[in-house]
Amino acid sequence: MPTTAVVILAAGQGSRMRSSLPKVLHRLADKPLLRHVIDRARDLTPTKILVVYGHGGEQVRATIPDADLIWVEQTEQLGTGHAVQQVIPYLEGVDQVLVLYGDVPLVSSQTLRQLLQISTGQFGLLTVTLPDPTGYGRIERDDNGEVLRIIEQKDANPTQRAIQEINTGMMSLPARRLTSWLGQLSNDNAQKEYYLTDVLAMAVAEGMAVKVTQPAQAVEAEGVNNKMQLAALERAYQRMQADQLMADGLMLLDPARFDLRGTFTHGRDCVIDVNVIVEGRVQLGDNVHVGANTVLRDAKIADHVTILENCVIEGADIGADSRIGPFSRLRPDTQLTGAAHIGNFVEIKKSQVGQDSKINHLSYIGDSQIGAGVNVGAGTITCNYDGANKHQTVIQDNAFIGSNTALVAPVTIQQGATIGAGSVISRDAPAEQLTLTRAKQSSLQWQRPKKPA
Repeated sequence: MPTTAVVILAAGQGSRMRSSLPKVLHRLADKPLLRHVIDRARDLTPTKILVVYGHGGEQVRATIPDADLIWVEQTEQLGTGHAVQQVIPYLEGVDQVLVLYGDVPLVSSQTLRQLLQISTGQFGLLTVTLPDPTGYGRIERDDNGEVLRIIEQKDANPTQRAIQEINTGMMSLPARRLTSWLGQLSNDNAQKEYYLTDVLAMAVAEGMAVKVTQPAQAVEAEGVNNKMQLAALERAYQRMQADQLMADGLMLLDPARFDLRGTFTHGRDCVIDVNVIVEGRVQLGDNVHVGANTVLRDAKIADHVTILENCVIEGADIGADSRIGPFSRLRPDTQLTGAAHIGNFVEIKKSQVGQDSKINHLSYIGDSQIGAGVNVGAGTITCNYDGANKHQTVIQDNAFIGSNTALVAPVTIQQGATIGAGSVISRDAPAEQLTLTRAKQSSLQWQRPKKPA
């Protein structure tokens, strides 16, 4: 099989982004533009991936530190042809070179495979036909429809500017011939740059036919030059993801108001309301309903769970038949065994909640182990932080915690215990008994604990 090197051009400054962040590090679906292109390149299992970097190069490399990438610096930005010239020393033993762009994030692996298939040992070009081709290089063909050359916008005459087929910049070239063509490039043009596109005319002059293919959707070839274009591609990408999820059986009540910024799996008969954001790795079981304005981040949600409106679920594992929200926040390392009720304005962090337990109103539960069948009343908090260290609260099975209770950790509420409303519990509460505190207000000489030096 022919060996392939993928060359990703990522050296541009991106001045129209009006940002100190290198253009290829701006994020689409919470992932750098360049990362999207690298991922598609990896889908092709090439022999090597070379990234040509320039402006903000160290920041780019630090953001994407993948060990398998070969980074090639372009110290002066003298055009795309000059950029590809920098990789010549790395092409030994390579048969075909696929050129991609770090600011064109939506090209599909299917399109790239098709480009490689038609161009093995030959010149392959990805083009798009647009109603308004302004700003793009035009594909000039002869009377037989064969490609002759690419004319850049600033070098085109009125007749050429009327051509609607445009160059995407993505091409597949035989490595040995490419090395020769790059040595013949000239910067005799309006921009005084070395255009990679000029190698096409050299190939034609040598009698090599140019093989052309087009992507399934024109948006695959759209680049990012400013934040308006970035926003437009974000919406296009989100709609593509939404359409695929719905084809796989997910019910999105409004696919235009759904954002997926990670990886997402779902079971059967799941329903997601509007303005839901999915980030990181999220897994839904069967018959999960997610209410409007909810954020799911790195969460695992079992069968028959209902998440009501305006919840934030992050790093949590929610057991089957649980009901969450509205306005609940589950923070990392929260585990609900199953059939839990977590209600409005409840925050849980680094805690396990047992089967059929309920925390329905206005409570904070942190660093806690809660058993099965526990009821936590409104306004309850676990006082897990003493100013220097975190401590654990244990509430055993079938305990009942009255409203407005403060549980001062470390403390254990034993099985079947009842805590009277308004209590401050700082010592273990015995099983099957009522424990409460009532005291007059008093002031004591006391020193807050300090963190270790």
